[in-house]
Amino acid sequence: QVNLVESGGGLVQPGGSLRLSCAASGFTFSRYAMAWFRQAPGKEREFVAALWSNSYSTYYADSVKGRFTISRDNAKNTVYLEMNSLKPEDTGVYYCARNFRSIWTGSDRIDYWGQGTQVTVSS
Repeated sequence: QVNLVESGGGLVQPGGSLRLSCAASGFTFSRYAMAWFRQAPGKEREFVAALWSNSYSTYYADSVKGRFTISRDNAKNTVYLEMNSLKPEDTGVYYCARNFRSIWTGSDRIDYWGQGTQVTVSS
């Protein structure tokens, strides 16, 4: 069965950094584009970042460009989200997601989600 397990969330001060990890299993990880989404309290889930199965292209929401970096290690079946210069508005539950195909275009379909990991940015 497909399984996505996020880790690395926690409490961090504004301006600080966190690195989230998503461990994937139950499928051929190297064949799928992966993405991160987040959901702030009282708001809808929103796109954060995505990358192709071979890491050829990456995509970011305007709100995180220049601060967040998405990467993957296909040998470890793991996708990462490095978050720097964190702001209070980055607070929320972060979800790892599998795209239905190997590329990300903006017209995509998430077919599996992780359970989420909490990120809280506060002083």
